[in-house]
Amino acid sequence: MADQLGLLGYDYVEFYVGSAKMWAYWHAKAMGMKITGYLGPETGVKGKISYYLEQNNLRVVITSAINPKKYEIYSFVDRHGDGVKRWSLKVKDVQTAFDVAIKNGAIPAWELVKTENENGFVEEAALKLYDDAEIVFVNRDNYNGLFKPGYGKPIQNIEIHTEETGLQAIDHIVGNVRTNEMDLWANYLNKSLNFETFIDFGPGDISTQYSALLSKVVRSTEGPAVKNPINEPYEGLKRSQIEEYIDEYLGSGIQHVAIITKDIIKTIAAMRKNGMEFLSVPDTYYDVLKEKGMEVTEDIDELKKYGILCDLEGQGYLLQLFTKPIGDRPTFFYEIIQRRKGAQGFGQGNFQALFESIERDQAQRGSLDKTK
Repeated sequence: MADQLGLLGYDYVEFYVGSAKMWAYWHAKAMGMKITGYLGPETGVKGKISYYLEQNNLRVVITSAINPKKYEIYSFVDRHGDGVKRWSLKVKDVQTAFDVAIKNGAIPAWELVKTENENGFVEEAALKLYDDAEIVFVNRDNYNGLFKPGYGKPIQNIEIHTEETGLQAIDHIVGNVRTNEMDLWANYLNKSLNFETFIDFGPGDISTQYSALLSKVVRSTEGPAVKNPINEPYEGLKRSQIEEYIDEYLGSGIQHVAIITKDIIKTIAAMRKNGMEFLSVPDTYYDVLKEKGMEVTEDIDELKKYGILCDLEGQGYLLQLFTKPIGDRPTFFYEIIQRRKGAQGFGQGNFQALFESIERDQAQRGSLDKTK
């Protein structure tokens, strides 16, 4: 039996961006998150600024460099644009989790770091992931302060008027990787973190008239569910969303974070009022839903009103919708998801509609044609 890492689920996601202040305010306004922490020169940290945002069990850190000497941040944004640098896993003991992962074949990014102040201490260590990304093990059991040492209350108490979105927590995190890298990274996560391959979408499983992709979903075998789909391009007539991501991001990386909600209709309605842009779905999609006679709690006309997709799965069903890319490059976006009656999948029945919607956006950007 493999050594246990003591995984306790997702913790936070950290972005590296050009302007942390602008991104933090956007997340507060569009997603209804609260800016509860700040790290920077005013808190004794030189060269960079971070904002910490929360809503229920959803935690986001947004970081930017204010000094080019902070080369890691500066070079990441220069190459990839604004994007996810790392996602973290809560663990019972950081050193144990790190040691087991390294023993299993993980590549270390940085070894255990202990930060402390009068409120206690936080321990972290990190593993390498796709290109410049990282997985961080974190334990804050011995800390009674705000998030981590170095963080204080926001220096500006600006009231942001926003609709309550009801976002709850991270459901899954998706990586896009180059051709022939999907198996490599799936095997890496399975071996390093004692994950297992949960779903395997092969040739023809995810495709449209123009483009296709391959995907594997790996998940944790201990603790609360940690799920990580990994996508790679597959040959099609035109450039797929995965190829566009890799071209624009300049490498493999984290494509989107899916966030769970208890009431997706209220969440999407609120986020639309807050200014969030979502992918659009043809009305005919909902005609087909009605023809199928799907037994769902929600009114299909309400789903249609807000553009929400619905996919049956065993005895349950899944409701989901993707935002449009939230930065200047067509790379990172969010997915909003609600799982009903124990649904555990990823909306395979919605792939056709979703990816055709993405292709319409690609066509508007002039990036669907492989020659461009």
